Order: sequence, then structure tokens, then C-alpha cells
Amino acid sequence: MNPLRTLFKQTVIYGAATVLPRVLSVILVRLYTTVFENASGYGEYVKIYAWIAIFNVILAYGMETAFFRFYNEKRHKSSVVSTALISLMGSSFLFLALALLVKNDISLLTGIAPDFIGYAAAILVLDALVIVPFAMLRANGKPMRYAVLKIINVAINLGLNLFFLLLLPKLAQGNGNGFWASFYAPNFEIPYIFISNIVASGFTLMFFLPTYLKTKFTFNLALWRSMLAYAGPILVAGIAFTINEVVDKIFLANMVSEEVAGIYGACYKLALFMTLFGTAFRMGVEPFFFSHAKSENAQKTYAQITNYFVILGSVILLLVVVFVELLAGLLLGNDTYFKALDIVPIVLLASFCLGIYHNLSVWYKITDRTKFGAYISSIGAIMTICINLALIPKLGYMASALATLAAYGSMMCLSYYFGKKHYPIPYNMRKITFYGGISILFSFLSFYVFHSNLIVGCFLVLVFLGLIYKLEGDKLKTIFFKRGN
Repeated sequence: MNPLRTLFKQTVIYGAATVLPRVLSVILVRLYTTVFENASGYGEYVKIYAWIAIFNVILAYGMETAFFRFYNEKRHKSSVVSTALISLMGSSFLFLALALLVKNDISLLTGIAPDFIGYAAAILVLDALVIVPFAMLRANGKPMRYAVLKIINVAINLGLNLFFLLLLPKLAQGNGNGFWASFYAPNFEIPYIFISNIVASGFTLMFFLPTYLKTKFTFNLALWRSMLAYAGPILVAGIAFTINEVVDKIFLANMVSEEVAGIYGACYKLALFMTLFGTAFRMGVEPFFFSHAKSENAQKTYAQITNYFVILGSVILLLVVVFVELLAGLLLGNDTYFKALDIVPIVLLASFCLGIYHNLSVWYKITDRTKFGAYISSIGAIMTICINLALIPKLGYMASALATLAAYGSMMCLSYYFGKKHYPIPYNMRKITFYGGISILFSFLSFYVFHSNLIVGCFLVLVFLGLIYKLEGDKLKTIFFKRGN
């Protein structure tokens, strides 16, 4: 089968695994913006989960990418699995013990209430324990099982959120001193969100118990050291990436108010569609990069992949910008949160740049130069921190959006520059610049010049789609509809 068809097929399945849970999670955004009528409550939730995202990366410490790297090369794959599992189990339980012992100190550091630290630590540990099992599914080409488990996790989380935040208060209201009234605690929304997350993550871990039970646990110290050496720069890069993604919410909450952080965080969610596309593509392409690294014309294939990523991403960018007000009404509901809609085109473009960066990053992963990933993403993180600190007092949440675009745009350019030197890939820069530029121009016209006029926006979308069909139609038909060797 044509390798690009294989990639896009897996991307569609991983996309389902990513998109469907995120679509369900969008319902949670609408639920939270309804429950937290005052944006400060949602802002507290956003701040807490921003910290959880940072610690998620720390507890993973690059082991997922290291697992792919060594699992594809080692003859004794069981040793890689066993060593990675033991490493993550040991570090996770050590973290849990420390978090509970020094929760007051962590509270001072993060601004999260001490009562919430235990919940957050439990979520982090449960997520860390399924990193290797999920990576095994991807490495062994089992995207359907991966997708089903991800969807079940979010379905449970969603169901419990709906129960605790909507149904339980109504049951308790007419129950006097009965069971439901004793079970319900008013003003307990954030703990209920935590409990829902913990139960869902616990169920996911239960599905992977056979993986743990079937593994013959042996610890290969030499292999572990090699994996850590490979994973170290990935950890630094991961922390930097997460800073780029979430630190703006923390800064806004601390420097302005949790209400502003909540409004910004809600509108930031409208960039979800680009994030979903980029994540789904990365989930399919990362194992593909490693498995095809030694194949003939690998660089040419990588270049084609990036070309089509840019084309599809350009379409998503324009579509979301054109229909942003409709999406805001559908996904956010509460017009309290509409005040920051101006950030959406900027954050969308930033997310697009990040997706391109992930495609360009193949060169340092294939050549074991992961330290460049750490350097590049660290530069992005420094830019994010500096721009937020300097401009939030003057521009508010717009500073955070501009910082995100500056960071991801710089990372994209730096990766392309260094990649040309160390692992030249024949990217069609004229085509990439053409499609990306037209999409950005049309998006700018639709949102800032014609103020989201739907007639004008739909016309621009049709023109852009017609242009793509005229120039790329035959090639796309070959990939998706014709059988190839």
C-alpha cells in the first residue's frame, strides 16, 4: 500500500481517538461555562489544569518518545517494555508520596489550594502509568484499540461531570435529608471535576492491567541509562512546549485576575480544531517517521507529508476563522466568555505553526539530535515567558496570544533552518508558502476587514477549496482512492 495512504489511514483513526474525546470534552467546556457563571471559577479550574499539564510532562520525562526509538531498534522488545514500565512506576509512586508529604509547599508554589493537591497527584500518577501501554498500541499498529480506550475514558469523565455538576444538585434539592442530599456538597464543583477525572483514568488503567500482568519484569540498567539519555532533551522540550501552551493562563490568573484567565482560556479552546488536527497527524506520523527512516526515498516522503499537512491545516485555519462566531455560540454559550474572541485567529495560526514544527522536527529525532529539540523549544518558552511578563500589563490577554504565535512561529523557523544543515529534506517551500499565505490572507480579510461576514467568508472558503482542487486534486485522488504499491 502507498505509504502515504497508510499514514493518512492511521491518522484518521488516531484522529477519531483524538477528535471524538475532544468533541466530548468540548461539551465539558460548555458545561463549565454554564456552571461557572462567574468566569473566575472557570479561571481557577484553568489554572489548576495548567499546572497539571506541566507536571504531566515531568512525570513522563520523555519516556514515550524514547520507547518508540528503542522499541523499533531492539531485538528484545520485551526488555524495552519492562524497563520503561519499571522506570515510570517507580518515579510515579515516588512523586505521589512526595506530593502528599509536602502538599503545603506545592500549594505555595502553584497557588493551588492544599485540599486539591491530592486529587491532582492522583490524576498525574494514573496518567503516567498508562504511557507505555498506550505507546505499545501505537508502536504495534493498533490504532483502533487505542481509539476505543481513549473514547471510553472521556465518555466516563463526561458522564460523571454531567452527573455531579447537573444531575446531583437537582436530586439533592428535592431530597431533604435523604441519600442524595447527604451525598451532595454545594460549592464543590472543582473537586467533582477532579473525582470524575480520577475515576475515568482509573478505568483506563484497569484495561491495561493485562499488560502489566503479562510483562516479565526485568530491569536493564544499561538500556535504562540509554533511554534516559535519549529522553532527557525530550523532557526539556516537553516542559518548554507545555510552558508555551499553558503558562499564559497562570500569568493571567496571577497578574490580572482568574476571571480574565477564564475568559481567555475559554476562547483559547476555539483553536481546538487546529490542535486536534495537529495532534492526530502527529500521533500517526511519529511512529511512521521511525519505521520508514531507513526506507528508500524517506526524505522525499517526509517532504510530501509536510506539504499535505500544510494544505489541510490551511483549510482548517480558514474554516474556523470564518465560522468563529457560530462556533463560540455553540461551544461556549455564555456570552460572558465572548470578550476574547479577537485572540482566536492569532492562537489558531500559532497552533498551525506548531503543527508544522512537529512535522519539521523529524530531522532531530531520526538523527538522535534530540538536544536541538530542547534548544529550540526552550527558546520558544523563554519568548513566551518574557512577552507575557512584559506585555500583559499593557495588552492583557492579547499579549498572551501574541506570545504564543511568536514562540511557535520562531520554533518552526528555527527547526527548518537547522534541519537543512543536519538532515536535508526537499520541502516544496513555494507550495507551502503559497497555501499558508493564501489561508492567512483570507482569514485576515474575513475576520478583521469584513468582521466575520458569513457571505464573504463562505465565498473565500469556496475560492480557496477550488484553488486546492485545481492544483492538487489529481494527487489527492491518487493517495486516497487508488491502490498503490
